[in-house]
Amino acid sequence: MKKSLDEHAERFSDHADAYDEDQDSAAYRACVNFVVDHAAPESDDVVLDLGTGTGAIAFALASDAAEIIGRDISDGMLEKAREKADGRGVENVSFGDGRFRAPNVDRPVDIVTSNFAMHHLGDDEKREAIDTIADLGPRRIVLGDVMLFGDDDPDAPFYSPEVDDPATVGVLADAFTDAGYALTAVEMVTEQAGVLVAERVKSD
Repeated sequence: MKKSLDEHAERFSDHADAYDEDQDSAAYRACVNFVVDHAAPESDDVVLDLGTGTGAIAFALASDAAEIIGRDISDGMLEKAREKADGRGVENVSFGDGRFRAPNVDRPVDIVTSNFAMHHLGDDEKREAIDTIADLGPRRIVLGDVMLFGDDDPDAPFYSPEVDDPATVGVLADAFTDAGYALTAVEMVTEQAGVLVAERVKSD
């Protein structure tokens, strides 16, 4: 990890008010749409959205799921997400402090989603995060993120090399496999961004 969690939290809190307007890239919006489409919760599902930010994924899924649990490390982002929930009258979403390796959830969940957040972790930390998520027992994990489908092009990065640490798709695929999941969909949005869908492998 190139910056500490506290540094990342402070950086996002400072930009919370303008965050929604700033997320206007075609690749980001495409990843949001893929995450929502592939999550596909049923009416009795509990969904955990990690790195929820201001709730873009959480609110998009709220009408289809029983409950959405949003977790983030940024107080500013969480405050903005709660304001949106109150303003929209959405009652089946909740937002609180939590991170990939300590999500602050003490019960099983059915689906885990995340979009453009895990790339702040180093590769070993990503593996730990996926193992932690798997321990919650979701049948499906949908990860949208900055990830490398080919060679990293330093002259045209989709991310900020000073603060971000994206993994290759192969590293992420191996981490899901080791945690007991199989990739069922891979959506390449750009060579540096996409969505992976992992389903829990049923034991015999």
